Amino acid sequence: MTKRIAVIQGHPDPRGDRYGRALAKAYAEGAAAAGHELRTIDVARLEFPLLRSKEEWDGGAPPDAVRAAQDTIGWAEHLAIFYPLWLGTMPALLKGFFEQAFRPGFAVGRGGAGASWKRLLSGKSARIVVTMGMPAFVYRWYFGAHGLKSLERNILGFVGIGPIRETLIGTVEGSATRRERWLAKLRTLGERGE
Repeated sequence: MTKRIAVIQGHPDPRGDRYGRALAKAYAEGAAAAGHELRTIDVARLEFPLLRSKEEWDGGAPPDAVRAAQDTIGWAEHLAIFYPLWLGTMPALLKGFFEQAFRPGFAVGRGGAGASWKRLLSGKSARIVVTMGMPAFVYRWYFGAHGLKSLERNILGFVGIGPIRETLIGTVEGSATRRERWLAKLRTLGERGE
């Protein structure tokens, strides 16, 4: 069964020589080869300001680049999110993007008086792919993968996205053979639309 997939490249450096970009490309190649429909959001190439108040988040209009990204997210059945681990979490630019994109009216809706938020992106699934210099098991077990858990629970889960799967790739400066194995694995995940 084919899916509509949005690949969200969250590396803040727009240069193409980053390993995380190669992983996203391998995923997209696998998905395209399997017949999935693809669209890409490259956060580093979008122009948008950071939000500075609750009023901006509640009532401000997103910039045109973010509106176009919202159209892609709304179209997608599955999100594949790629980013490097910076200071234990996603880079600030990616967090700023999610704050801009997942606004009331698009990602969440107001419930009635005293009611909780309505999750407007329910029915979509996601895969988060995180690259890091440390071994992935150290991030998961010693540090508790706190930044990843925050993205899953407080951002994606808050707007209704689930199930959410994760792929943590540690020691990215490792051997070329290991890096090639990860590229092959991401191609396979893309083919399966996971």
